Amino acid sequence: MQKEDEADDTICIDDHARKMQKEDEADDTICLDESFFVNRDYDLTTFTFGSHVLNLFCLRSASTDYDLTGQLVWPGAVLLNNYLSKNAEILDGNSVIELGSGVGITGILCSRFCREVVLTDHNEEVLEIMKKNIKLHLSSESSSPALTAEKLEWGNSVQISEILQKHPGGFDLVLGADICFQQSSIPLLFDTVEKLLRFQEGKCRFILAYVSRAKRMDTLVIDEAVQHGMQVNEVHGTRSTVANLEGVIFEITLN
Repeated sequence: MQKEDEADDTICIDDHARKMQKEDEADDTICLDESFFVNRDYDLTTFTFGSHVLNLFCLRSASTDYDLTGQLVWPGAVLLNNYLSKNAEILDGNSVIELGSGVGITGILCSRFCREVVLTDHNEEVLEIMKKNIKLHLSSESSSPALTAEKLEWGNSVQISEILQKHPGGFDLVLGADICFQQSSIPLLFDTVEKLLRFQEGKCRFILAYVSRAKRMDTLVIDEAVQHGMQVNEVHGTRSTVANLEGVIFEITLN
């Protein structure tokens, strides 16, 4: 009987140890915060577009998280900023909303010409660095138009409506730079663009700096625009090579 009792005690102790180990493992898992994996090693970087010099914080290399691609400056943003710096009359005195603004490099450049600029992104981490760059820009400019950041997830009607309520006059331009990465996001992108364009009854246009990475995406972007009742025009002379990829500026309007 003593041996059986000792055996029972051993089983109980082993079970208790395994239970404690599992609880410790669970506690370890719970203690891991998602922010632990977020790269915040931003560098203050200088960019020059024509005669315009911008200083802003960004990453030097891409995150492994698709949602955090906005932490660095992509080739399409360089393409669009070079185009806008050479054609500033497009922006002069206008109201602009940018989709997928990332660190804010395009919207901040636009603020030197526009009366109002709204930068948007859906990711909280990206919005944080965007707002930091807006603050940096506003502190260095003696005068600047309204420059704000808003959360906007493409296809989210509530968020679109909230932005339009804050800006009842709508926008003259919708901008997008290198924002066509994921096929599933393209219909949502054009749902959003259509709402913004129709709010202005066709007086607004969408300028997209597109960088070709896959033929299927090339076709999808054009087809989706057409399905949303839009006309896509390639801006003459803008097709060029950026970071070993083919880039182009599209001007998209409602039919």
